[in-house]
Amino acid sequence: MSEPSLFQEITDFGNRANPWPLYEKLRSQPVWQEADGSFVVSTFREIYALLHDPRISSDPANLLPEYADKAGPLAQAGSNLPPSFIRTDPPRHDTLRRIAMRQFGPPHRPDRIDKLTPLLEDVVTRLIDGLADRQQCDLVDDVAYPFPVAAITGLLGVPPEDEPRFSQWVGPIVDSTGKDSPELTQQRTDAFQQLGMYMFQLAQSKRANPGDDMLSGFVTDDGPDGRLEGGDLFSALILLLIAGHETTVNLIANGWLTLLRHPEALARLRTEPDYAIRMVEELLRYEGSVHFLPNRTAVADIEIAGTTIRKGHPIVLVLASGNRDTDCIPHADRFDPDRPDNVHLAFGNGIHYCFGAPLARLEAQLALTQLAKRLQNPRLVADPPPYRPSPVLRGPIHLPVAYDAVLPA
Repeated sequence: MSEPSLFQEITDFGNRANPWPLYEKLRSQPVWQEADGSFVVSTFREIYALLHDPRISSDPANLLPEYADKAGPLAQAGSNLPPSFIRTDPPRHDTLRRIAMRQFGPPHRPDRIDKLTPLLEDVVTRLIDGLADRQQCDLVDDVAYPFPVAAITGLLGVPPEDEPRFSQWVGPIVDSTGKDSPELTQQRTDAFQQLGMYMFQLAQSKRANPGDDMLSGFVTDDGPDGRLEGGDLFSALILLLIAGHETTVNLIANGWLTLLRHPEALARLRTEPDYAIRMVEELLRYEGSVHFLPNRTAVADIEIAGTTIRKGHPIVLVLASGNRDTDCIPHADRFDPDRPDNVHLAFGNGIHYCFGAPLARLEAQLALTQLAKRLQNPRLVADPPPYRPSPVLRGPIHLPVAYDAVLPA
């Protein structure tokens, strides 16, 4: 049996808690070609350049046939549905994204996220109130998971009583990201089918009785690009449901873990009202949720950093490695919320820049600030905590935290 490559070591679960030394080795050569023909890009400048390069495609149809059959799970999942807009290229991507954005943010709904702030504060206050009858909690199960789920389901118009059902569907889909097996494939397919059926029935209900939620807008608003219909609608809904909470769960959990490892930052968060904004921005760079984008393809040969990325070959952009690239970011391995001009790749860049970034930032700022102010003498029970299986979306699966008391909001 041949020795695992450096990138295979990174995706090995045994290195999930501390992949950073491996990323440093990976950056010694900005572009690696794996034995299977895929290209792995690990340095900030090269990742940034490729995210803006029109010769990079997100459409799996541009893979050579020998790679298409082995494409990542998200390329095959829900094969009866068209790709969501993050798996398409212009001009189709631009049309689908404009229709979706019309219900989410500027220019048509510029205050959608700001108006959510009181509701989000109420949700996170209630969740932390629920910790007051004990002196230890699982920060993931008790706050980091239910908070973003409540936010995205509320935004889309999913009834609150249906929220628990999503963990049963989303878990198998996310856990299979970046790895595959017949069992995982079947679990993922079943989850997509059940989630799709649920969203179909909910969309029918919203057409008959629309509200002020995104799903109602999708099925009733005839903008200049038309509505999201049929498979495009369900692909977008499934994408927003999964991406809208799973990455934020990890951001909050990684953030709280980082704050407990850096008590000086935790202390400042309790007393400096504006500290949360730059602190979360640094968390995104230092301990971001999305470690790599595994689904890119070259539509032409690309010369970069002394290597030729071949047309039709898979490309993996290792965002988390780029965010620790000391050639572009001074003292990149240091957690420093005061760092000026904090440019990072946590939300990607270019035309596929994260759709939900404003919501994720707000949720993390609200949750981490309340936790800092209300949990008295918080401390980690286990360090490192146990991690989720996925190497793509990295974060603790549980985060046991002890504390002396919960202060009033």
